[in-house]
Amino acid sequence: MANTYTQIHIQVVFTVQNRDCIIQETWKNELYKYISGIINNHNHKVLAINGMPDHVHILIGMRPTQSLSELMQDVKGDSSKWINQKKFTKGKFSWQEGFGAFSYSKSHINQVIDYIKNQEEHHKKWSFLEEYRTLLEKFEVEFDQRYIFRGVDYGNDIFQQQ
Repeated sequence: MANTYTQIHIQVVFTVQNRDCIIQETWKNELYKYISGIINNHNHKVLAINGMPDHVHILIGMRPTQSLSELMQDVKGDSSKWINQKKFTKGKFSWQEGFGAFSYSKSHINQVIDYIKNQEEHHKKWSFLEEYRTLLEKFEVEFDQRYIFRGVDYGNDIFQQQ
């Protein structure tokens, strides 16, 4: 796309199916490298990636050549297939449907990178549910609680589980 100049920074957050805590320390870095490779192969740039056993955060420098939904479909589909081929989990691995996406200006990129890098410290103070709700509210994203990430045994929306 000649003469197209953009600066698009998106933080994406998505969870393991049922928010199961199954991303293990022994293979999470390999997973992050694999996901980064998928994103880079689509000519986008991973600025930061990290997460917890039940979810992942990625800060992406997006090119306008692909929609975010298409990219996330590839990331989640290809990485699920890869995890299952590697037999990292006992049962079939899958990501939960949907994702959160939040855009940032260049002046906020270093703060977001630090935030993503420090997920372990951050989650000593906040649960994923509190974190996700805060992001949605901070960015004034309208949401229906019936469709927010569901927990393992509850079948209720996440906010009723707290």
